[in-house]
Amino acid sequence: MSIFVKRKIRDAYGGLHQRQSLQQSAERQFKRQFFGLLLVIVTWSLAMGWLLALATNAQSATPTAEISTVDVVPAQYQLGQELYLENCSTCHIGLPPAVLPTQTWKNLLEDSQHYGAQLKPLVDPPRILVWKYLSTFSRVQRDDEETPYRLNDSRYFKALHPGVKLPRPVQLGSCVSCHQGASDYNFRRLTAEWNNSN
Repeated sequence: MSIFVKRKIRDAYGGLHQRQSLQQSAERQFKRQFFGLLLVIVTWSLAMGWLLALATNAQSATPTAEISTVDVVPAQYQLGQELYLENCSTCHIGLPPAVLPTQTWKNLLEDSQHYGAQLKPLVDPPRILVWKYLSTFSRVQRDDEETPYRLNDSRYFKALHPGVKLPRPVQLGSCVSCHQGASDYNFRRLTAEWNNSN
């Protein structure tokens, strides 16, 4: 065998060896990147799960006595709730939005005639904030029902008070007879008679 052929074989073998070495190096680098990415994903998932668990536990750890209103109000609706109470509970007890359908609240916000009294209507942006709060926590009205403007006519109010003999007509001031904290917008605190019956 000539030197030339031996060199060609050696070069071919060396090139093959070099290609295999490069391929193995690329495979090792790919595996490192893959496992690095996998580690980042797992770490991120664990961190998000831990944060979600903390948030959930913090919310569920709030005793219902501290919540006061009927619904837990997320931060983005709290200003709307405050404006609602500031504008509506100065003359009468502020009602939880859930006792009347959304359409009732919409009509009340748009009309300056309020149960026989002339009111200065809310203007934007406070009106928008109050509307977002009321529309989020009120309920949908059925297509076949009339829009109720009195608590006696609201099926939601009736559904929230099963087995309660309500006076006719229901007056806003009469809420305090069962809900001791109603004037403070706390409908969870009930009189002893209703606490014992539950």
